[in-house]
Amino acid sequence: MATSVLATRSHEGAEQTLRLQLARHGDHPGILDGAWWPHSRDLARELPVLLAVLDPLWGRITHASVHRATWPHIPGKVPAAGHILRLGWFDAEQDAHTISLLSYTVGRWDLLVVPPPASPDAAAWAMDAACAPDNTCTASALVDAMEHVTMSPLPARSFCTPEQR
Repeated sequence: MATSVLATRSHEGAEQTLRLQLARHGDHPGILDGAWWPHSRDLARELPVLLAVLDPLWGRITHASVHRATWPHIPGKVPAAGHILRLGWFDAEQDAHTISLLSYTVGRWDLLVVPPPASPDAAAWAMDAACAPDNTCTASALVDAMEHVTMSPLPARSFCTPEQR
């Protein structure tokens, strides 16, 4: 069973609801640790809201990486949750639809990043699929499958080819 986190946080005077679902870590052999559905592609605006919730749960997150083609602007540093988050990017080395979060003390987490313009039904399906204990699909495979399913009762693995796992 996944944990959904819907929290409203204020960032620079504006209220923003965080759309986040986390897999249960103790019994989760899946390749993704959860899913995040940002409201925009503005990392400087979105990351402080995400870290305000995740830092107390996972320990201080000090570094993050994203795929360069997915985000129009990737700042090197982002003030978040009372500290500075260092942000990097990759091309081929990282799935285009993930964000990797790192902490010196606790470890690494990979979250599916649901595209901001996704429909609520498609986003809910992808977030559930990413957090399923038996998920073997990559983040990109789940995003590709979002175009073909809407709240399908079928498990995500039925939409992923062996090359997408």
